[in-house]
Amino acid sequence: MNELMAVRSLTTLPVVTLGGDAVAHVKDTVFDASAARITGFTLTGRTLLSGPLPQDLPWPAVYCLGHHAVMVRGREALCDVPVSVARRDALRGRLLGAQVVTDAGDVVGTVLDVLVEGGTSGRVVAFRLAAPREPVHGSRQRRHRVYVPRGEALSASGRTLVIPAHATTYVTDDLPGFVARVGAHHDRGRDVPP
Repeated sequence: MNELMAVRSLTTLPVVTLGGDAVAHVKDTVFDASAARITGFTLTGRTLLSGPLPQDLPWPAVYCLGHHAVMVRGREALCDVPVSVARRDALRGRLLGAQVVTDAGDVVGTVLDVLVEGGTSGRVVAFRLAAPREPVHGSRQRRHRVYVPRGEALSASGRTLVIPAHATTYVTDDLPGFVARVGAHHDRGRDVPP
């Protein structure tokens, strides 16, 4: 499994060609929530104050997603797209701020961040939530920021994400422990905990 990255940390990453040229910066990450994958990025110019570009970067054109840059083979990876389409896609694919509920009807929290696999995957693995109540089992302390695996999300429409109720048994407030747990399930040939 590739290393996990928080989507909020991707904003402002440079888009760099394999030749070493910085051609843009990431503005927004666009998701296909039902497929649980990054579909692309909206962009700003080479300097962060340049404003939005009339181009975007579709995920298939990404050579590799790293912690310090989004790598592409060349400048031709950027696609011309009307700005209105890029904005519409960014809003449609927005997961940040979505309410997370279980299929049993329990509110788990609100998405603060999304964890994705880096490298060539771009797969959504988990969510960092602001939890309205104590979802971490066996703890006496109230925890407000927790991680929950994506599992097999049942639905992601509008501003609500529905996950299986049993996914809440994997909730933790410890990111390294959570990453180890996700890695163990992945190494056994499973998707993120069901």
